Amino acid sequence: MHEVELKRGEQEAKQQASVLGLSYVHLLGRAIPSDILELVPEELARGAQAIPFEKKGKTLNVGTTQKPVSPAHGEIHEEVLKNHYLGVEWYYMSQDSFDRSVALYETLPKFQSIQSGVSITPEELEQWKTLSTLQEISAKLRGLAVTEMLNLIIAGALNTRSSDIHIEAEENDVKLRYRIDGVLTDMTELPKETWNRLISRLKLLAGLKLNVTDQPQDGRFRIALPGSKEEKVDVRVSTLPTNFGESIVIRLLGSSLVGEITFETMGLRGKPLEELRKQILRPNGMIITTGPTGSGKTTTMYGILKTLNEPGVKIITIEDPIEYELKGITQSQIDAKKNYTFANGLKSIVRQDPDIILVGEIRDTETTEIAIQAALTGHLVLSTVHTNSAAGTIPRLVALGAKPFLLAPAINAMIGQRLLRKLCEHCRKPVELPSEVLQRVTTILAKIAPASGFSIDTTQLKFSIATGCEACHGIGYKGRLGIFEIMVMSKDIEKIIHDGSASEIDLEELSIKQGMITMVQDGLLKASEGLTSVDEVFRVAE
Repeated sequence: MHEVELKRGEQEAKQQASVLGLSYVHLLGRAIPSDILELVPEELARGAQAIPFEKKGKTLNVGTTQKPVSPAHGEIHEEVLKNHYLGVEWYYMSQDSFDRSVALYETLPKFQSIQSGVSITPEELEQWKTLSTLQEISAKLRGLAVTEMLNLIIAGALNTRSSDIHIEAEENDVKLRYRIDGVLTDMTELPKETWNRLISRLKLLAGLKLNVTDQPQDGRFRIALPGSKEEKVDVRVSTLPTNFGESIVIRLLGSSLVGEITFETMGLRGKPLEELRKQILRPNGMIITTGPTGSGKTTTMYGILKTLNEPGVKIITIEDPIEYELKGITQSQIDAKKNYTFANGLKSIVRQDPDIILVGEIRDTETTEIAIQAALTGHLVLSTVHTNSAAGTIPRLVALGAKPFLLAPAINAMIGQRLLRKLCEHCRKPVELPSEVLQRVTTILAKIAPASGFSIDTTQLKFSIATGCEACHGIGYKGRLGIFEIMVMSKDIEKIIHDGSASEIDLEELSIKQGMITMVQDGLLKASEGLTSVDEVFRVAE
């Protein structure tokens, strides 16, 4: 740029500084020490159009090209104060000064930002437990700075064993909701005036672009829980632009929960459990888990991997995304931007000499064909598809291009599943079902085939409900368990697949005759033991 133009730009910046009531700073050609730059992460500096340039005592001097009133400017002030115990003095600078100064971040070879994570203290976890009503939660949140507010929101989600935190901007307020045991529950309304600063804080932690508000973004960070059984929790953050502002969904992925997964804790038992144990020990073939989003398919797959993970076994996964880190297992995440898809990723995995392969989802013809070939050539392949039942797996794979004469010998078992909420043990009590509901229950259970290994007297059925108490936050349910139907490949099932007449209804009827217990039957059996309610079974499985 011509020297005259540079001088003109600086003169205009000096005049604008006077208008805004800020001191002017000229940074062109000025060296900024690396220890000063490191006080503000590059992503945050770019989002706020602001650069730290010197420290005087307990004050950090920061130049900006804008009036320092945006959420990003507030985030700089809060982070510098919290992490470095410094106040911020704002200066006005030209755009040329900023552009040349921000390039200095490239000279920081190992710049460590604060995006690595957040720490939730034991005191913050305990503090949540003292808040018994929504009014108390709301009042407490309104009295906190943004960082402490986010910590308390996360602490509340951890205490209620929530899988997701939803923060949604509406016309007149901001709603906070937790997904507890699969059901969204309204918690409170957040202060509207802190909304933008809360989003900036989350974006900073997750490594998202602060100045992008009109496009969806996805990121991750990690929560440390010092002194807790669950030492760390991985967090996925998703933003979505809406007509009232960005909507945020935070998914909590407790990595230590994988260690607690067993087939029994998942809800498998009896003959279905015996069949699954037998099938996963086979050296090759496919085991497909099916169900809608949020039905626990990934948990089941990880439960199988945990059972099979031994020193002499090579296990490789390809996932979208990697939800839990598993020790001793090679995990790979697809990246559409780099053309690393399930299909071409699976091609590469086969050349890595694995014994067991997990494919996060079969969703196209190429992946279907490669997975089947892998199952037929000496690999145990685990994967998922989206259907409503175990019997729907075959028609779905055929629709994706699978050849029936290859599909039948490739598949070992198909698992249909859902997740039910468990009744709270503290407020559970017996209940008499209305006659029409009891009739419906007994009719369904009477269809269980003798080959299933289950025998039940429908005249002696007992059921329970829960009214809600402090232990379950007044919901009546606490925790979840799975209900399953496991369809094992047999000669009769292979025959109708070969014949091309494998409709979902025919496959289900044949499997029931051979002893398969359906998901709704499994749910009602568990309801008869007081584990869940009949209403919950019909809500999820009918």
